Amino acid sequence: MSESITIIDEDKVIDLVLVAGRILLESGAETYRIEDTMNRMAASYGLKDTYSFVTSTAIIFSLNNRTNTRLIRIRERTTDLEKIALVNNISRKIAAHKLTIDEAKSELVHLHHMSLQFTTVLKFFAVAIACGFFLFMFGGVAHDFIYAVIAGAGAFLTFEWIQKFIQIKFFSEFISAAVVILIAATVTHLGWAYNQNTITIAGVMPLVPGILITNAIRDLMAGELIAGMSRGVEAALTSFAIGAGVAIVLLIFY
Repeated sequence: MSESITIIDEDKVIDLVLVAGRILLESGAETYRIEDTMNRMAASYGLKDTYSFVTSTAIIFSLNNRTNTRLIRIRERTTDLEKIALVNNISRKIAAHKLTIDEAKSELVHLHHMSLQFTTVLKFFAVAIACGFFLFMFGGVAHDFIYAVIAGAGAFLTFEWIQKFIQIKFFSEFISAAVVILIAATVTHLGWAYNQNTITIAGVMPLVPGILITNAIRDLMAGELIAGMSRGVEAALTSFAIGAGVAIVLLIFY
């Protein structure tokens, strides 16, 4: 009887750490951080020498040679630092033995289904205004501020609209960058704006994969070569999509 109870508890632990790992990976956490958090959670419930392997698209976890290895696929990833922080808080509570397995799993499942993202309207205004101030960062003039705002807003709306129909970020980023250069080149050729280049750079800044690049470097430095290289390739593809979108419009129309 005691052996069956142990097996049930081990299954609960596996469920718990996989939910935590999934939230972290989908929220943009580094690979080594995810593996460390999963192993620490399992160790807090008395299960040592656990095995976890995390890539950008999958999580593999096993407690020991008596349990089945579990794998889950991750198809959507975003950036949600608040969820990462909340998972870390739950992990600390588990380490301090303040939560039972069932309580911890309940909190994690609730967190997984929570939507902590800002509303689309708020993100729209934030992106647009940020693009306007990026213009000043790259040496633009105040006269072009409104055009950088329009270019950034156009890129955001284009990206959100295309993502609803085509779940391939490369195409969304490519077309969004093309919209930015179209707006920047048009207002410049009409004589309304002064500097096409600074408007373009400011407008594409929200598309730049800054967090991806940072996490790729951190994973590589932590020895997670597969995850680091895969994230690096993803960041390179995003950069290529942005550059290609701008270049093709300039070649065709200007």
